Amino acid sequence: MSDTKTSAEDVWTVQRILEWTTEFLGSKHVESPRLEAELLLAHARSCPRIRLYTDFETPLTDDERARMRDFVTRRARREPLAYITGRREFYGRDFAVGAGVLVPRPETETLVDVCLERISRTSPATVCEVGFGSGCISITLARQRSQCEVWASDISDTAMRFASENVRKHEVESRVHLVAGDGLTAIAMATDARFDGIVSNPPYLRQDELNTLEPEVRKFESPEALVSGEDGLDLVRELISTAPKMLKHNGWMALEVDPAQCLSVVRLFEAAGFTNATIHKDLNRSDRVVEATWNG
Repeated sequence: MSDTKTSAEDVWTVQRILEWTTEFLGSKHVESPRLEAELLLAHARSCPRIRLYTDFETPLTDDERARMRDFVTRRARREPLAYITGRREFYGRDFAVGAGVLVPRPETETLVDVCLERISRTSPATVCEVGFGSGCISITLARQRSQCEVWASDISDTAMRFASENVRKHEVESRVHLVAGDGLTAIAMATDARFDGIVSNPPYLRQDELNTLEPEVRKFESPEALVSGEDGLDLVRELISTAPKMLKHNGWMALEVDPAQCLSVVRLFEAAGFTNATIHKDLNRSDRVVEATWNG
């Protein structure tokens, strides 16, 4: 994408840039290089992706080329696509994301599904989330269940900034309450409510797993949002031990964890006095979410 080429055959049209970018990203081992080339170019041109196909022969402006060059360079370094575009779709909605906030994963939609099965469609319900990140879980629960009120905590100032933006964007300010602080303790200090349910996608990786992850995760996402002790379950243990103080009778708790940890989490729930601990599979048919009921 050099600026020195000026002949007609070297004009950088939409089609040509897509072809070049697809090949280049593929050489950098980026998954789905054609799709990502389209998403980056649509972002550079500030247009819907489908518009690219009607503009195949349209040359890019100098500003569009400069933006595209920057985006492709960043993606070739394996910066997450969501950090470059500043957005990620989750449960059919767009969420603002950026460096310092965990990128929402499709697997986490299973966690939302499990929660929605437990939240009434017709009666008021109060739920809390630990580690809200972008706010995608809390906001989705509030949008899908009109009488659900959510209290959510996170220790990250960056997470608070992005989640606050997303709460406003999705118009749930009156029902999603963001608390700056650590875990369930911060929520307990903000409200004396007892909760129908507690949900979390906590850090659950072992420290020695970090270097095995894709560069997008290993190099760019916050280790604090990923790693939790030698076996990855430090925060899970803390949440399970603290939750009974904050749950109503027949309240529930749902946690997203690594597939290899699910049976251990079932045992942790049972040891803490929870009942009906159940493992749920994600869309890839991998064990992903553990849910249990508190009858105390």
